[in-house]
Amino acid sequence: MATGARYKVHMRRARAGKTDYRARKQLLISRKPRLVVRKSSKNMSVQLVVPTNEGDNTLVSANTTELKKFGYSGATGNLPSAYLAGLLLGYRAKKEGHAEAILDIGLNHATKGGRIFAALKGAVDSGLEIPHNPEIFPAEDRINGKTIDKYRKSDISAQFESARKKIQANSGE
Repeated sequence: MATGARYKVHMRRARAGKTDYRARKQLLISRKPRLVVRKSSKNMSVQLVVPTNEGDNTLVSANTTELKKFGYSGATGNLPSAYLAGLLLGYRAKKEGHAEAILDIGLNHATKGGRIFAALKGAVDSGLEIPHNPEIFPAEDRINGKTIDKYRKSDISAQFESARKKIQANSGE
């Protein structure tokens, strides 16, 4: 490893490709809570996070694995489950008194109509104020699971609607 005054080692998380510090700085300058959306192949995690001097604090969170409590037994890594997780997080955040946020997608690619923006649409539909462009949202047929119903024997769209109604009923509306 090089030494001397001319060489500067970059931050560990930047070297590992885990954090984009330029993007993070812009999100922190906004002084709003961040809607952090993280995805894996089987699950989605949606959190409302605020920065502090000691580190980030999670105010509210929702995961697609929690959707079983609301009667959704479909796959948890697809678009309808991402929307429901965003909706669940939005209602939980509203219940705790949080009204606005800014989207943080991390190192994920911003793909129009993707799962990340389905979770964003769920949070926006619950009443959270999040700056966005409505053109990035997926089509309603994809969110409701009607496109999945064509290829699968079980009725995802019916499970989606019942889970959606249960989430809205538990929110107190």
